[in-house]
Amino acid sequence: MCPESSMLKDFSPSALTMGLLTAFVGFISSFAVILQGLQAMGATGAEQASALLALSLAQAVLAIYFSLRLRMPIMMAWSTPGGALLAATGMIEGGFPAAVGAFVICGVLITLSGLFRPLGRAIRLIPTALANAMLAGILLGLCLAPVKAVAFDAALGLPIVLAWMVVVSRWRLWAVPAALAAFVLVLIFGVDLPDDAFARIGAAIHPDLIPVMPVFTWHGVVSVALPLFIVTMASQNIPGIAILKAHHYEPEPGPLFASTGVFSTICAFFGALPVNMAAITAAMCASEDAHPDPARRYWAAVVGGAAYIVLGLIAGGIIAFVSMAPPILLQAVAGLGLIGAFSNAAFAAWRDPETREAAVITFLVTASGATFAGISGAFWGLVAGGVMMVLSRVMRKKA
Repeated sequence: MCPESSMLKDFSPSALTMGLLTAFVGFISSFAVILQGLQAMGATGAEQASALLALSLAQAVLAIYFSLRLRMPIMMAWSTPGGALLAATGMIEGGFPAAVGAFVICGVLITLSGLFRPLGRAIRLIPTALANAMLAGILLGLCLAPVKAVAFDAALGLPIVLAWMVVVSRWRLWAVPAALAAFVLVLIFGVDLPDDAFARIGAAIHPDLIPVMPVFTWHGVVSVALPLFIVTMASQNIPGIAILKAHHYEPEPGPLFASTGVFSTICAFFGALPVNMAAITAAMCASEDAHPDPARRYWAAVVGGAAYIVLGLIAGGIIAFVSMAPPILLQAVAGLGLIGAFSNAAFAAWRDPETREAAVITFLVTASGATFAGISGAFWGLVAGGVMMVLSRVMRKKA
């Protein structure tokens, strides 16, 4: 029996359903975060659509290739915490070209972490408490957006928040899609749309890949590239591998990391932040809902990758539509989508009493959004927390 025929026999309706659901949830629940990050970096609407298309295509190619080659549910995603980091950092010196330069450097670092094990180990040496505290500090600003949206206009913001609250209490997976559905209804019935709204959406529905010439700056490296690399590895790539192992899949991490790094570097030239191993959607594809037989679940990731292509090809229309709403409403949807990640990061950061003070310092410095010497708070948060952790250990030994 040829390998292709064997693979086709592994296909199942449950894998098809889970793959489509995975792509829908992965895209809808987090694209708002990516848009917020790119907007904060100074990207135009066309550049944002270009980035979403590049990311969707990269995720699709990697997921389909590795899933079929390894016969494991290898799902890819964009760096949602990375988008939150960009939103918290804001525009840097040199504008969006400097941000693109930072994306390129981040992609190279991810590639090197897959090719050279010492670099991957170095990321693992960052204390878990500090990495989670930094992530919680990055996410805090967007997680406050739903409250700000209600304060901005309760008639517009409250339906979005209530939709999320009602659904998350029973069907957590559908909470963000429900909030997005409420956002769409609010936009249609509560906002004065221009007369040519649908014409604009139709004209923009198919995005183009727009090259952006990167500019490399020291500020971009320290404020964006390094924190983005750490966040992507610590909160996406490494947990993604851990989730696969928890479902009894044992892929070699090096080639996966290196491949995501190469594609991240390529995508960066089209304005995109990194592509990486998926965590939540990986768990969906690797679960029994994809198929009772673990050896046949890889088709869920293949279908999910194919669905990302379709979603990427209509990204321009999605952006044209949501851009007609007050920005705070889209920020509210993004913030609701990050509440789970924030709570998990905060719990992990402050769980250990011995590192709690250091984690709190990392969180506060990061969440402050303050910059020192032109360098973002995320970097200084890790430095400050690391200094506190070292001092605490030294003083305990002396005692």
